[in-house]
Amino acid sequence: MKLPQKLAIGFVLGIVGGLIFQFAGWDAKVLQPFGDLFIRLIRMVIVPLVVSSLIAGAASMGATAKFGRVAVKILVFYFFTTAVAVTLGILAANIFHPGSGVSMIPEGLKATEAATPVLTQTLLNIVPINPMEAIAKGELLPMIFFSIIFGFALSALKEAGQGLTKLFETIMNVMIKVIGYVMEYAPYGIFALITVTVGTHGLKVLLPLIKLIGVMYLVALLHILIVYTPFVALVGKISPWRFLKGVGEPLLVAFTTCSSAAALALNMRSVEKLGVPREISSFTIPLGNTINMDGAAIYLGVAAIFIAEVFGISLGFGQQLTIILIAILASIGSVGVPGSALIVMTMVFAAVGLPMEGIALVAGVDRILDMARTPLNILGDAVGAVIVSKSEGELNLPPDGVSI
Repeated sequence: MKLPQKLAIGFVLGIVGGLIFQFAGWDAKVLQPFGDLFIRLIRMVIVPLVVSSLIAGAASMGATAKFGRVAVKILVFYFFTTAVAVTLGILAANIFHPGSGVSMIPEGLKATEAATPVLTQTLLNIVPINPMEAIAKGELLPMIFFSIIFGFALSALKEAGQGLTKLFETIMNVMIKVIGYVMEYAPYGIFALITVTVGTHGLKVLLPLIKLIGVMYLVALLHILIVYTPFVALVGKISPWRFLKGVGEPLLVAFTTCSSAAALALNMRSVEKLGVPREISSFTIPLGNTINMDGAAIYLGVAAIFIAEVFGISLGFGQQLTIILIAILASIGSVGVPGSALIVMTMVFAAVGLPMEGIALVAGVDRILDMARTPLNILGDAVGAVIVSKSEGELNLPPDGVSI
C-alpha cells in the first residue's frame, strides 16, 4: 500500500476515533503525545534539510545571472500571490460578514500584546549576527539568508568548491531519506492528531463560528481556482488536474498535520517528479516554506474583519489597507508549525487597534482553520517551482501516461 492510501486511512480512522472519544465523553488528548511525536520528528529534520538544500540549490545554479533570475522570479510570484490572498480574504469577509450575529464573550485565553515591529529592524534581523546561533535556534529567515549567501559564494569558487557542494547535496539527500523513515510513522501520527482535533472540538464550539470556517475554506478554494490554476495551466503548461494529482501526497500531509514543515521534503520530491530540476526545487521550495504563506495571509484578513464585527468596530479603507500590508509582512517568516498564525495575528491586530482578547474567539477552532491554510501554503510553493522552471526552459514534464 502506498503512502497516500495509508495517510487517508489514518485520517478517516482519526475522524471515527474522535467521534468515539467525543460521544463517550473521554479525553481525546490522551493521544496527543503520539501526534506531537510525529511533529517533533519532522521538525528534527527541518533545519539540516533547509540549510543543506538551499546551499546546494544556490551553489548548483552556477551562473550568477541564472541565480538572480530565479530568485527575482520566485520572490515576485510569492509576494504577488500573498498580496492577492489577503485581499481576497478581506473582500470575502466584507461580503459575507462572518462576525455578524456572533455573540461570544472571550474568556480563558489571555493574548499577549505585540507591538508592530519597525520595518528597518525587521529587515536587519534577517541578517544573522551569528549564523550558528540562528541555526541552533531554528530562526528560519536569518538561516535562509545565510544559506543563500553561502551557496552563492560556494558557486563562485567553481571547481574548488565542487567537493563542498557535493557534501551539502549528500546531506540534503540523507535528510530526504530520513524524512522517508519518519513518514513510515506518519499514518499513526495523523490518526492521533485528527482524533484529538475531532474529539476536542464539538458542535458547541463549531456552530457559532461555522460562518468564519466557511468563509476561510471558500476563499482558499477561490485562491486555487483564480490564482494557482491559471498559473499552472497558462504559464506552466500543465493540466491542473495532473498537477494536483502530482502534489497530492504533500497536500494530504499538510492538511492532516497543519504543518508546512512536515510536507517540505515531500513537496520537493513531488515537484521534481513533475519535471522541476533539483537545483530549482531545492531553492524555491524551502524558501517558499518560510516566506510564502498565502493561507496565513487569507486567514489574517478574514480574522481581522471577523473580530472587528464581533466587537462592533468599524474598519475604514485605510485600516483595511494597513491590514493587507501588515499581513503580507507578518505572514513572511511564519514558522511552518501548527498554530503559528495565532502568534502572527497579534501584529495585525496591534496595527489597526483591534482587541487582543478577540484571539480567544478563534483559538478554539484554529486547528480546523489551519487545515485550510497549510495546504494552500504548500500548493503555492509547488506552483512557484513549476512556473519558474518553465520560464527558465527547464521543466521536463513526464509524457502523458507516465506515473508521477
